[in-house]
Amino acid sequence: MAINTDVEDWAGVGSNDSGERAWLLQSPSVDSVQHLDTNQRSGGVSCIGAVFIVVNAALGAGLLNFPAAFNMAGGVTAGVMLQMFMLIFIISGLVTLGYCSQVSNESTYQEVVRATCGKVTGVLCEVAIAIYTFGTCIAFFIVIGDQSKFHISVINSDSTVSEYWYTDRKFTIVVTAVLVILPLSIPKEIGFQKYASALSVMGTWYVTIVVIIKYIWPDKEVMPGFISPSSASWTAVFNAMPTICFGFQCHVSCVPVFNSMSRKGIKPWGVVVTLSMIICLFVYTGTGVCGYLTFGSSVSQDVLMSYPPNDIAVAIARAFIVICVVTSYPILHFCGRAVVEGLWLRFQGEQVEVCVRREQRRRILQTLVWFVVTLVLALFTPDIGRVISLIGGLAACFIFVFPGLCLMQAKLSETDSRSASWHGLVVFSVVMVTIGAFIFGLTTTNSIYQDITS
Repeated sequence: MAINTDVEDWAGVGSNDSGERAWLLQSPSVDSVQHLDTNQRSGGVSCIGAVFIVVNAALGAGLLNFPAAFNMAGGVTAGVMLQMFMLIFIISGLVTLGYCSQVSNESTYQEVVRATCGKVTGVLCEVAIAIYTFGTCIAFFIVIGDQSKFHISVINSDSTVSEYWYTDRKFTIVVTAVLVILPLSIPKEIGFQKYASALSVMGTWYVTIVVIIKYIWPDKEVMPGFISPSSASWTAVFNAMPTICFGFQCHVSCVPVFNSMSRKGIKPWGVVVTLSMIICLFVYTGTGVCGYLTFGSSVSQDVLMSYPPNDIAVAIARAFIVICVVTSYPILHFCGRAVVEGLWLRFQGEQVEVCVRREQRRRILQTLVWFVVTLVLALFTPDIGRVISLIGGLAACFIFVFPGLCLMQAKLSETDSRSASWHGLVVFSVVMVTIGAFIFGLTTTNSIYQDITS
């Protein structure tokens, strides 16, 4: 669906806060769902359409890290079982957000959290979204650098290609960022990005197909490393959690999807999210399993970097990913910038209408600071796995912690007779919050420890 491009498109969001006017979505497959007021809705989105939008929001560049995540988890069995276990809570979280959105009558993720859990939790949610989008923008730059050799390998097939200064990772990132991404990030509106999501989905599906085909018919020069038959320890399985959370995190974008449906109900929404996550499961599992079995323990954090640089099919996959990232960065930056803007205005106690005259100056300054900091951090971050291990733990908060808190508060606020189902949902919400806090604490601490020791 088209990105909101006019001021009128934001009518019905339910808030004048600029930090609550953007649909904050997962990257790099990021799409904006135009929210329509109930009285203005003409048909709405069908269930089939909602399935494709949710799949679109979930699939992204995190796909490239799944084979390495399977390697860290200790093999195919451990990786697949972990995905299946987490999928139960991922789907439950999406259904919970739909229920809480219906109860609170709010239409975006942060609005639902604020209305259900209070202002403090709402601010924490907005800060988490800003950090998450910031980290994902860093991951985008790293992906561009990882794919830099693609451009030259099509022309030169000699082994000294990496010695040219213009193929250096840092040079490629800086040139692409300054000449392409920065100009796309400064505008106030991002309507020109409306086709980016369809291109992102095409790119991710093509990558999956290439990885599967390359496993069935491997290149002669590819020598797989050690393939573990089982996980070395139960703690090793947790190493894959950040990647899985990062890959399946579409919860922030799915609240407006739910509110845009023609059949706005919990049952049809449950069917939509179940079908969507099953589709994503096949895509991620296909890439993770086939990529890991092709390269074993020698697989790179970005699976495409494990293939020969002169492989045409893989080169096309790299091109898809680069285009996807280049077009998705401005959208994700727009979402993060909107949250930062809202937090700043709320902190200053100013109204949006009063600050319109200074909006352009603030927007350019925020964009330049965001762009420069993410670019510098990307230049000195060795691979995408480092970033995903950090923000993947934060994604667990969007999947487990905030939905669990919303469900808990929604049920505790009910004054009707408390049946067995009521107690069951309260217990389930406590379990979700506990698991999410555990994943966030464990993965974030482990990621920081690994960064320090290495």
